[in-house]
Amino acid sequence: MRVMISCGEPSGDLYAGALARELLELEPSAVITGFGSERLRSAGASLVADFQGLSVTGLLEVARVLPRTYAIYRRLLAHAATTRPDVFIAVDFPDFNFRLAHAMRKLGVPVVYYISPQLWAWRPGRMKTMQRIADRVLVIFPFEEEIYRRAGVPVEWVGHPLLDVSDPPEPRATFLARLGLDPEKPVIALLPGSRINEVRAILPGLLDAARIIHERLPGAQFVLARAPHLSDELFSGMGTGGPAIAMIANATDDVLAAADVALVASGTVTVQAALRECPMVVVYRLSPLTYRLGRPFVRVDTFAMANLVAGRQVVPELVQDDFTPDAVARHALALLQDPRAADAMRAELRTVKTRLGTPGASRRAAEAVLSVAARTGAQRLG
Repeated sequence: MRVMISCGEPSGDLYAGALARELLELEPSAVITGFGSERLRSAGASLVADFQGLSVTGLLEVARVLPRTYAIYRRLLAHAATTRPDVFIAVDFPDFNFRLAHAMRKLGVPVVYYISPQLWAWRPGRMKTMQRIADRVLVIFPFEEEIYRRAGVPVEWVGHPLLDVSDPPEPRATFLARLGLDPEKPVIALLPGSRINEVRAILPGLLDAARIIHERLPGAQFVLARAPHLSDELFSGMGTGGPAIAMIANATDDVLAAADVALVASGTVTVQAALRECPMVVVYRLSPLTYRLGRPFVRVDTFAMANLVAGRQVVPELVQDDFTPDAVARHALALLQDPRAADAMRAELRTVKTRLGTPGASRRAAEAVLSVAARTGAQRLG
């Protein structure tokens, strides 16, 4: 069994790694190759290319990495033409993976799209592309299944893989003591994103919000959960002119479990916070040009996945011009100073958690991948 996987950012690498482990559990002789990073490699895959440095948002940022992106695309395609995978798995990263999946179909390789891009949220015209390229789409949110089914796309809801890959957090008191923080005082988590340009756009606003919170609530403590692949330079001025901020990498679940409130960049981490029932304030900012050009294509009124799963706004969202330090601080302080408001949000997040399905998503996804590969192999033999 030859399996090729393509993912282009840290969250996709996390899910691809979990999927690869399950594939090798079910099919120990499988050979897995592809495009990813440390999580996929450590799961037993042989990488044709690593995405480090390619994970960006924004039109200008994407343009800068296009030459390297195209070189990787050509390398992956040449590898597939030589090895002839039994199945190709695209993990999110649509602008790259749509093109690669189309080329795989031309080679006669069946395509499974896992962690489907949010076609229902923006650029819905891409659903026709998905119809053409995917033998099966594996979705992780319950409301997605009916959307794809109505569009005539073969689809299966497998549940959210974060239920599988999230380890039990360290006890709050132990974790905070390790960071030199007092468990008896309020803790605010800062999670500014995992892409370089995300952190550059979002972290300054969160740091300014932390200063305001500290001025109004002097006992407040702050801890920043940092993506491990990001450079020290991005965080070099973090402790200047504001409250002390403890920083830790590879500990997002520990940070969220210990925090009273989290200030988070919109993305996968909003689901992680929901799983930890951590009250949150969601923020995001793109370059003005990217936002102006992209906003007309967005078909939803809310962005945070916790709100989309809930079907209504259960956590505040501050996007683009609404993302100001004063607004972030105001929402955070409302949760810190009103236990009833914080408890009400935790109850809403518990509901979100129950809607994400049951553990075993990665195993169900692996079984679906192998069934597609087996069916296609039988058709070839026939």
